This record gives sequence, structure tokens and C-alpha cells, in this order.
Amino acid sequence: MTDFAKLLGTAVEEARLGLAEGGIPIGAALFGPEGELLGRGHNRRVQDDDPSMHAETAAFRAAGRLRGYARTTMVTTLSPCWYCSGLVRQFGIGRVVVGEAETFHGGHEWLAQHGVEVVVLNDPECTALMREFIADRPELWFEDIGE
Repeated sequence: MTDFAKLLGTAVEEARLGLAEGGIPIGAALFGPEGELLGRGHNRRVQDDDPSMHAETAAFRAAGRLRGYARTTMVTTLSPCWYCSGLVRQFGIGRVVVGEAETFHGGHEWLAQHGVEVVVLNDPECTALMREFIADRPELWFEDIGE
């Protein structure tokens, strides 16, 4: 059995980096079939002035090209938005581990309906990080989710 909490730790580190940089605290990491780290990243929309630089996108780009993604696991601190859910489907990432889906309910159920293994951890640290951010920076949060 994979230690999903350990994998999530990498994504949480990335989320905290993003927050320290003045950005949105969402982190992600892409792992290979044996649990090896392929790429990691955090939401950089604010820092890079790039609306497409979500955490999952950053981790995916950092991993570089692979022959296939079916045996990889995308770990993210927050339920993936539709954009990032599309990335998972487009490239056939086989598993998504979600830190929390309370503060934002993205496309993880849709992914599960389309054959992606989805594990939602309901991690209290991830939830607290997002709740605090949303309370402190609501305008940035609502910009990020398109509201």
C-alpha cells in the first residue's frame, strides 16, 4: 500500500512555498509507479502573472516528457479544478490523491467516473491552510477560482 500521507507531504511543502512567495497555497507533485518523485510545483499564477500556472501544471511540467502516464500519481493539496482535471484526463494519469475537497470541490468525482483512481485524504493541515488563506485573501481566492 502506498503511503499517501507521505506523498502529500511533498505537495504541502510546495503549497507553503507558494504562500511564502505571496501566492495561492496549492501544491502538487507527480510520482512514478514506485513512488519516485518525477516533478513538483505550486500554484504560481500571482508570482508569474500566468493564469495557467496551477500547481498540478507546474508539477507536470517539472516532470518532463514521459512515454506514458497511466502508472503515475498526481498528488495535490486541493481538489483539482476543471483545467487540472483536464490535464489528468488528457495525459491519462492513473491516480490522483487529493489533500482536501472541503474548501473547493473540483473535478475529482468526474475523474473517478472516467476511470482515474481518486483518493481523497481529508487532510486537516491542507484544509486549515486553505481556510486561513481564503479568510486572509478572499479577493485572490475568488480570482483564482474564476468568481
